[in-house]
Amino acid sequence: KKSEVSGVMAKADINPKSIYHAKKWSDDVENLYRFQQAGYRDEFEYKQVKQVDMVECWPETGFVKKLQRRDNTFYYYDKQRECEDEEVHKVKVYVY
Repeated sequence: KKSEVSGVMAKADINPKSIYHAKKWSDDVENLYRFQQAGYRDEFEYKQVKQVDMVECWPETGFVKKLQRRDNTFYYYDKQRECEDEEVHKVKVYVY
């Protein structure tokens, strides 16, 4: 039987219900690509692991600007698209 603590943890620890691979590029796929390059599933997992409320984004494009990896090194990204067409199918899209 589960305690109240694990119930609270389950809410904070959101797990995806399903997963699929991206078929074509979009702004969302671009940001997922950046999170996955840095070693995270997506923005939810990044915020959970790094205990941050906001992710730094480029105001012009809305793309992720900077991410901190689990080993505390930083990834810096350009304003422009970085996920090339041949990389799109590698991006995992998580459904919650």
